[in-house]
Amino acid sequence: MKTLNEIAALIARHVSKDGFHATSIERATLVRSSTLTMPMPSVYRPQLCLVAQGRKDVTMGDHIFRYSPGRYGIVTHDLPAIGHVVEATPDNPYLCLYLDFDPIMLGDLAARVPPPPGTPSPPIGKTVSDAGPGLLDATLRLLRLLDDPAALPVLGPLAEQEIIYHLLAGPDGIRMRHITSSQGRVAQIGRAIAWIGQNFRERLSIERLAAETGMSPSSLHEHFRAVTAMTPLQFQKQLRLQEARSLMLLQDIDVTTAALRVGYESPTQFSREYRRHFGEPPARDIARLRASPALAVVA
Repeated sequence: MKTLNEIAALIARHVSKDGFHATSIERATLVRSSTLTMPMPSVYRPQLCLVAQGRKDVTMGDHIFRYSPGRYGIVTHDLPAIGHVVEATPDNPYLCLYLDFDPIMLGDLAARVPPPPGTPSPPIGKTVSDAGPGLLDATLRLLRLLDDPAALPVLGPLAEQEIIYHLLAGPDGIRMRHITSSQGRVAQIGRAIAWIGQNFRERLSIERLAAETGMSPSSLHEHFRAVTAMTPLQFQKQLRLQEARSLMLLQDIDVTTAALRVGYESPTQFSREYRRHFGEPPARDIARLRASPALAVVA
């Protein structure tokens, strides 16, 4: 608990405002929210998320992942999910660290660190676990370097390697190796995820996607759902809706234009699916986000 309190104190000292904050540590981002937030969609990259204070929930498909102080989550593929802060106050804000994985560092360590014993973990691309003392200690050492810029270039990569080591040697070690694997079903699903991410505006053909990944349509559907907790069509729909919401919010684009830009042929269908996904019609949802920007922090 002492180590976790120190981590929370360091994050609080370096971020005085709500939101996401880049740091002098290349792949590290600090997050703060002093209020509860609305469920906000995002595409989570391969990364570590360690919560130091407060609580949040992340929904991916039909899975709900609950974070509390001292719990960490890992993501192995670019995955759309919906997160929101469920416990935070101005006196005790939600605080967390995001650390993107360096694929070169991860690949090198994965080749040298033996996988943990036991039954292989299921292939789902996101999970939440309790952080052990080793992982917390390494995280604290990394964050302390924010106050020692001279030492950061030398000691930062060492602390980052230690964090990845504990992840590889821990309960999610098999799942971590999925990030660097270029073979097997999970790797094929990774290629399917990337293909949809690049082509989500186009009409999705399962037969074409299966051909792109060297799988049969039935095998693609089964393994895609195992990794992402959703079907390829559901995955594409979430990417389309998230992109449309971003266009309307940030570029002040009208509903019909946003729908057409992300690949919908029918603005009516777009509005219906948008309301089902976000809980409000597009115009009302965007007005709510603009009126309460503090509630729109992506957790």
